[in-house]
Amino acid sequence: MLRKFFPYLLPYRWQITWVLLQIVLIAAADLLKPWPLQIVIDDVLGGKQTAVPFLSAMPKEGLLILACLAIVAVHFAAASLVFLHNYTAIRVGQNMVNDLRSRLYAHLQRLSLLFHGRQRVGDLLYRVTADSFAVQTMIMNGAMPILSAALLLLGMLVILFPIDPLLTILALSIVPLLFVLISSVNHKILSVATEARQSESRVYSLVEWAMSGIRVVQAFAREEEEHRRFMGASRRSLEANLRLYGWQTFYSGAVSVVVALGTAFVVYEGGRAVMSGRLSLGQLIVFLSYLAQLYQPINQVTQSWGLIAGAQAGAQRVFEILDTESDLVDGTRSFPPQGARGEVAWHRVSFRYRPETPILKGIELNVPAGAKIAVVGPTGAGKSTLLALLPRLFDPSSGTVEIDGVDVRKYQLKSLRGQIAMVLQPPLIFPLSVRENIAYGCPGADDAAIERAAQAASIDDLIRSFAQGYDTLLGEGAVSLSEGEKQRITIARALLKNAPILILDEPSSALDVATEACVMNAIERLMRGRTTFIIAHRLSSVRHADRIVVLKEGAIVEEGAFSELLVRGGLFARYYRMQFAGAGVTFDALGEAKLSAELL
Repeated sequence: MLRKFFPYLLPYRWQITWVLLQIVLIAAADLLKPWPLQIVIDDVLGGKQTAVPFLSAMPKEGLLILACLAIVAVHFAAASLVFLHNYTAIRVGQNMVNDLRSRLYAHLQRLSLLFHGRQRVGDLLYRVTADSFAVQTMIMNGAMPILSAALLLLGMLVILFPIDPLLTILALSIVPLLFVLISSVNHKILSVATEARQSESRVYSLVEWAMSGIRVVQAFAREEEEHRRFMGASRRSLEANLRLYGWQTFYSGAVSVVVALGTAFVVYEGGRAVMSGRLSLGQLIVFLSYLAQLYQPINQVTQSWGLIAGAQAGAQRVFEILDTESDLVDGTRSFPPQGARGEVAWHRVSFRYRPETPILKGIELNVPAGAKIAVVGPTGAGKSTLLALLPRLFDPSSGTVEIDGVDVRKYQLKSLRGQIAMVLQPPLIFPLSVRENIAYGCPGADDAAIERAAQAASIDDLIRSFAQGYDTLLGEGAVSLSEGEKQRITIARALLKNAPILILDEPSSALDVATEACVMNAIERLMRGRTTFIIAHRLSSVRHADRIVVLKEGAIVEEGAFSELLVRGGLFARYYRMQFAGAGVTFDALGEAKLSAELL
C-alpha cells in the first residue's frame, strides 16, 4: 500500500527531506533533555566534580543557574522544532490528500455510466471526502512518526549502553512482546476499521438518497419511516466505530501495561545498582528519564502501526476505485475545426447492461447529415440507450456507432462530445447562477449569446424578473423553479452550444401547450442544418420529423415518415391513436385530427 502512495510523495520530496531533517533535530533535542538534571543532582547537590573542563571552575550557584537555563533552552528548542515539524508535515499531508482527491475525482468522472450505475453515490462521496485522508494518515501520521521514533530509539541506545548495559538490555526485553502484540491485534483492527468505513458510507448513501428524493418522501408522508431507516443505519455505523475504538483502546492499554512491566524491571535493578555503588543517583535518574523517552518511541511505533492499520482500510477503498479501469478508452482523433458534417450510423449494434439482459439487438440505422430523426416506442424499448451510445456515455457490446464514417471510439471523448448538444430528461440544473447554468456547455460564451439562447428558449422574461437577473444563484435542484422552467434553461443550454448534432430527450414534456409552441418554434430554427434526434412519447411532436424510428424490445420494428407509418397501420399507428382515444378525435389517412360532433 505504501508503494501505491509513493507517486504522491515525489512532488514533495524536498519538503519531505526537510521534515526528515526536522526529525533528526528533534531527536537530538530530546536526547539532551536529561543531561542538565544529572548536573544538578551529581555536580551541584552531590558534590561530584563535573567532567566538563570549563564548568569545573564555576561556583555551585552559577552551575545551578546554568543547568536551569539549559533545561529551559533545550525544552524551548525541542518545542519549537516540534511545532515547525507538525506544521510542515500537516501541510505536506494535506497537499497529498488534495492530490489523491483530485486523481480520484477525475477518475470517477472518466468512468462510464455502467460503473456509476452499480455504485451508491453516498459511498463514492465518502471515499472522496473521508477515505482519501488515508494518504496523510499512513505517511505523515504513520510512517514519519515511526521513522522519528526509530531515530530517537537508536540515539538513546547509543547513550544508555555506556551508562549501564544490563539496565539497557532489561529495558529492551519487552520489545519482542510489544511486536507480538502488534502482529496479533493489527489484523483485527484492519477488519473492524473496514467494517466501520463501509457502515459509515452507507449512512452517507442513505442521507444522499433521502435528500435528493425529499419531495417523494414528503408527498407520501414517509418521514418517520425514513427517519427510522436512517437511525438504524446510524446505530450500526456507531456500533462498528465503537468496536474499532474498543480494539484501539485495548491495544493502547495493553501497550501501557507491557511498558510498565519493563519500567518495573529497570527500577528494581537500578535501585539495587545505586545501593551497591555501581551507579550514582544522578545516573539512575538520568537513565530513568531516558527510559521514559525510550518507551515513548517504542509506544509511538506501536500507536502509529495501529493508525496505519486503521487507515489501510480507507486506502484500500480508494485504490479499489483508482484500480478500476475505465471501459471507455479515449480515442486519438479530433474533429476538424469546422466540426462534424453530422452523418450518423449504427451498424449491427447490440448492448447489454448485464450479460443476461439485452437492451439493444442488432440495430442498423443510417442517418444523413442534417436529418431530423424521431425515436419512439414504449418505456424500456431502449430509446435513450440508443442515443447514449452516440456521445459514448456507454459503448456498444457489439457493432459500431459512426459519425462521418468513423467509429466514435476512435475520437477523443472531449472532441466527440463537443459535437453533440443534449437536452436530457429530467432537466438537470446545477447550484450555480442562471448565467453559468446556460453557459455550462459553452463556458466562454458572452452575455449577449447567453441572452439570445434564453430568448429562443422562452425563458428570458422569467430570468429578468429575478432580483439579480442572470446572476441569480439557483439552489440545489432549483426547487424554486417549475419543471417547465428548468426544462427551458436546459434547452437554452443546448441552443447556446450550437453543436452540429442535437439530441432532444422529450424536450417539451414538462411544458404547457402555449410554452411548448414557443419552444418548439425555437427548436425548429435550431434544427435547421443540424442532425437532430428527438426521443418522444408525445407523438404529436414528431409530425415534422424526416423519419420516425420505432423501437420495441431493443429492436427497430418500423421506420418511415409520419404519414407513411399511419397509413401502414402498424405499431406507431396504434400508439398514435391510443394517445387520443376517448378524446373525441378521429384521424384521416394522413393523421390529421378531426373533432367529433359532440365536441363542436
